[in-house]
Amino acid sequence: MEPTPDSPPDYPDRWTLIRDLFVFQAKLLVDGLRDLLLVPAALVAGIWSLVAGEKGLPGPQFYRLISLGKQSERWIDLFKAYENAPGEVRREHEFAVSNMDELVDRFESFVVDEYERGGVTAQAKERIDKALDAIQRSRNP
Repeated sequence: MEPTPDSPPDYPDRWTLIRDLFVFQAKLLVDGLRDLLLVPAALVAGIWSLVAGEKGLPGPQFYRLISLGKQSERWIDLFKAYENAPGEVRREHEFAVSNMDELVDRFESFVVDEYERGGVTAQAKERIDKALDAIQRSRNP
């Protein structure tokens, strides 16, 4: 579809925008349903991985689910319409941290520092490890 003569050349025409809008709404619904299913599935798979593991190591169930989730994320490609955005919109906008993982890494560093100082997190980790080891031993005598 061609842009109108008075619009900049990299602007999409209105029908491209209408299509992108409806496709985006459909993808949001599919993405939301996937997320709604992943919340309980991830909890079950994570617990299953912890319980089904052996020798102090978790089983692969949680990461298999993550693999499926990653594949579905690529398949949905939620923000594909961004490719039709005009150049002036395409410039990157910076958040305070580059992504959610960076924020998690900062928090994890804080918790690890607390653990290394022997604080509350060290005691909690020890108790959780003991409980998980006992569960695994009871499953695999």
